[in-house]
Amino acid sequence: MANILVIDDEAAMLHLIERILEKDKHNVTLCKDAKNVLNFDFRKFDLILLDIMMPEINGFEVCEKIRFYVDCPIIFLTAKTQEIDIIRGLGIGGDDYITKPFSASELQARINAHLRRDTREKKYSVLISGVTFLLNAKEIRIDSTKVPLTKSEYEICEYLALNRGQVFSREQIYEAIFGFDGESDDTVIATHIKNIRNKLSEFDISPIETVWGCGYKWV
Repeated sequence: MANILVIDDEAAMLHLIERILEKDKHNVTLCKDAKNVLNFDFRKFDLILLDIMMPEINGFEVCEKIRFYVDCPIIFLTAKTQEIDIIRGLGIGGDDYITKPFSASELQARINAHLRRDTREKKYSVLISGVTFLLNAKEIRIDSTKVPLTKSEYEICEYLALNRGQVFSREQIYEAIFGFDGESDDTVIATHIKNIRNKLSEFDISPIETVWGCGYKWV
């Protein structure tokens, strides 16, 4: 069983694919408006089916925008069979393509094959409030630009962002980042927060909010 995202502007196609995939006990998320997918949390998906011919933004454009955040296989659904289109799709990060019309058995077989052999190194990236966290690399990026944070600054950002909306005191943040045996005290958190804000302000964002008398939260 896998979590699969299907992006196609045709409702009939979406529901056809949903019925096919649910026979294999997959959890299926449907998206008819490709622009909305850019705000999704891609960590929960094991595979993405992506139609190419869509209005406003086509499948190639979607793939280019999300591939940086997505670790799972991306399979194009397409009526375009020209070699140049296939090469383009694979070149921008697609893993495979399935030509429309297709049979249920072909769709099931191709998807299950990719799920079995998906050994891609996981970046475990997550997009929160316009900031991309590369959790394995311990770095954040904004519009693909790396933000030059120190180790402690990154860990504070990650801690707050992954608990978005929750308020933490300086003491709680200090214990989470440095542990009970830290050699400083929680006043250092205010300094780190100030430095983080200065660095993020260069990108015109300010996701860390002060809750007076309580602490800080990521918004």
